[in-house]
Amino acid sequence: MGPKKEPAKVKKSAAAGKDKPIAPKKKKWKADKAGDEDKSAPLSPKEMKVKMESLEVDKIKEEQERNFVQLERDKIASFLEIKKKELEQAKVELRVKDRHLEELEERHQDEIKVYNQKMKHLLYEQYNNIAAAKAEHEVALKLLREQIAKREMELLSEQLGLKEKIRELELAYEDTIKQVKLDHGKELTKMKQEYDANEKELQSKTEKKIKSIREDCELRRKQEVHEVEERKNTHINELMKKHEKAFTEIKCYYNDITQNNLDLIKTLKEDVTDMKKKEAANEKLMYDIAQENKRLTEPLTKALKEVEVLKKQLANYEKDKLSLQQARASLAEHSKLVKNLEFENGALQQRFDELKNERDDLHKQFEMGVFELQQKSNLKNLLIQRKVQVLEETLEKKDAQLGEVAALGNRDPNTVQIVKDNINHTIDSKNKEIRQLRYELGKMTKAYKDLSNAFKTKLVQYGVPLEEMGLPYYMS
Repeated sequence: MGPKKEPAKVKKSAAAGKDKPIAPKKKKWKADKAGDEDKSAPLSPKEMKVKMESLEVDKIKEEQERNFVQLERDKIASFLEIKKKELEQAKVELRVKDRHLEELEERHQDEIKVYNQKMKHLLYEQYNNIAAAKAEHEVALKLLREQIAKREMELLSEQLGLKEKIRELELAYEDTIKQVKLDHGKELTKMKQEYDANEKELQSKTEKKIKSIREDCELRRKQEVHEVEERKNTHINELMKKHEKAFTEIKCYYNDITQNNLDLIKTLKEDVTDMKKKEAANEKLMYDIAQENKRLTEPLTKALKEVEVLKKQLANYEKDKLSLQQARASLAEHSKLVKNLEFENGALQQRFDELKNERDDLHKQFEMGVFELQQKSNLKNLLIQRKVQVLEETLEKKDAQLGEVAALGNRDPNTVQIVKDNINHTIDSKNKEIRQLRYELGKMTKAYKDLSNAFKTKLVQYGVPLEEMGLPYYMS
């Protein structure tokens, strides 16, 4: 419609060009009017000359204006011809453009039909792929659940077996401890019995010797009483000094023996009563000896008798001291043996506590590992279900979009272009979601491998073979 209006403008400008020379006619009329006025009055030659000059000037101006108008008219005519040619050429180009646009429209419709057909095929393939993936995921999920249930049963049975083995080890260790304690008690009882028997035998021998010495001294006293009576006064002081010295030495000796016996009593708490009795008997014997010595100060015979008794008792006490040293050595050996047994018992108890703690730690870590595996499998199942749900929603959206495309198949190009943009945007978003899911799958796979490697490291650290745990399938 635009090019058809252009000739009207050209005609209007041409008409305007034809109307433009009307202006000189007005001047001519004015000149005629002025001439008429002049005719009414006579003019002088000078005025006539001036008037002729002015008319000549007007003539020149009119000729110039006429020439200018003719030039303008020629320009407008040539411009009109040019515009007519351009109009015809524009009409031809417009017809070509219209034809080309019609061809593009037909081609676009054909492309839409082909695209719709491809969309149907792609959606059908996507639906089949989603159905196949869903079936595969369901089968894999079912197999995974069965494997997890089977593995849980195996782990429970292995755990029960380990608990039973630990219980057997604990019972065996308790039996060993009881046997060691029983043997230790028997050994201590035997040592105590031997010590008591030796002490009783030593005491009986000492009493027999003392009785024999007393009898011999009594006989010798009766025989030597007259001989000693003469030397009593001269030797009484010397005898008293020797007696006091011997008494002091014997007292120190018995004090040392008493102190040693007290130390021995502190070490061997079981023999406190017997040692106290022996100490009391020794003190009583010392008291009796002192009383006897005092009584011997008066009769020389008694003094000599007591001196001999003290000498023999000193010899007997040397023997008793030697026996006591032997008993102490034997007791020290047995005490050392008891300490060694107690040390071994403490070491075994400490080792048992360490093994028990290691067993508890390993059991806790094993339970934590099984719990983490269950959590991972549950999370993986949830992710698979979520992906299936998202794929179903995507399928529904694709079906809806396919319906929209089918409904918009015969509409205008702008609407079709909008639909194409929406479809391309949807495809791009789906590709982005696929890449994101692959990235998340890679992260989950890496996390699972890291957890598996950490679990393997812990098993190696605690000396538990992977084959004995029954986990090579899940660790691969």
